[in-house]
Amino acid sequence: MKKFLQEFKEFALKGNVMDMAVGVIIGAAFGNIVTALTEDFINPLIACIGGAEVAGRIKLGDTGQYLNWGHFVTAIINFLIMAFCIFLMVKAVNKVMTIGKKKEEEKPAEPPKEEVLLTEIRDLLKEKK
Repeated sequence: MKKFLQEFKEFALKGNVMDMAVGVIIGAAFGNIVTALTEDFINPLIACIGGAEVAGRIKLGDTGQYLNWGHFVTAIINFLIMAFCIFLMVKAVNKVMTIGKKKEEEKPAEPPKEEVLLTEIRDLLKEKK
């Protein structure tokens, strides 16, 4: 049992697991920000410009059931905003990671061994003449 707990402790305290936990927490908070942006700013703008009710719903017959298409549109807008922001963040991180690295100078490729041997043979033949 002690070994099992030790293995779990090593796993839980690894850098990757901790980084992932922080990422999930920040991602959830970022999701709330995007949802608020969409519902409080973007949806009213769409409603003002297009005259469409983004939080709309359609009544399905006399059953009292509604088809809430507005929530679906809001979820799509949230997804697109989050995907775009994540794309920009990944692009920025990749750019920052390459700033510190110098481009390695390309070394001239060494000729194949056959070519080196043929060159040596040629030089030896020239010396004999």
